[in-house]
Amino acid sequence: MSLTMVLLPVFVQVGLTFALLLWNRSRATPADAADEFGLPTLFYALIALALPLRHADLVIVLLSWVFVVTRFANAGLVSGAKDSRQRGLAWLAGVLVLLAMWLYFALKMLLLL
Repeated sequence: MSLTMVLLPVFVQVGLTFALLLWNRSRATPADAADEFGLPTLFYALIALALPLRHADLVIVLLSWVFVVTRFANAGLVSGAKDSRQRGLAWLAGVLVLLAMWLYFALKMLLLL
């Protein structure tokens, strides 16, 4: 079985997870803990796939750092500020960066770049 055929369902599941995260977030309260575990799990899974497949290039590393900075911003806003709008923006920034990382990785794998 080709690597593409094995990874395609993973990419579809990741897409579904992002869709549900964004859809549920629009209806959830800022204190919703599920997102706090969902995003890092998707991040860890991406890195766990990219490393052994030798696709953890400079783009992935730079986006990883941007993602981690957004998580720090979100964590700071969670523990300090009560402004749910700022926390929501930090969370959304992390989601968009992680989504960009997954799209980049999926395109590299599926198009064999």
